[in-house]
Amino acid sequence: MRLLLDTHIFLWYISGDKRISKSIKHQIQNAENDVFLSVISIWECIVKYQLGKLTLPDSPEKYLSYQRKRHQIANLDLDESSIMHLPHLPSIHRDPFDRILVCQAIEHQLTLITMDQQLKKYPIRILTHL
Repeated sequence: MRLLLDTHIFLWYISGDKRISKSIKHQIQNAENDVFLSVISIWECIVKYQLGKLTLPDSPEKYLSYQRKRHQIANLDLDESSIMHLPHLPSIHRDPFDRILVCQAIEHQLTLITMDQQLKKYPIRILTHL
């Protein structure tokens, strides 16, 4: 399976947060799965860190990249072909970061791991607590 982590899932996973289920952890750790973190999630974390809405044990430019690599999660860059899905998305979700993640999931045929119930309304595959 090809998985894209929503920002909160990545943060929960790297911090050992109890809100992430064992089944989701297993999917992320399963060597048969390709697991991605979008550069959009890194951008979102940096913005929230700068606004004081996210605390991290180190500066985001060091901590987030280190944790992504440490957990063998691949980087997913933003490409023009992903953005081209944006005008065709229904206006279900107002968060621009989440809308871009949906576009990337569509373009790259990824299953999005999220707890955001609104994202289930988009035409993508979603994994939540199993």
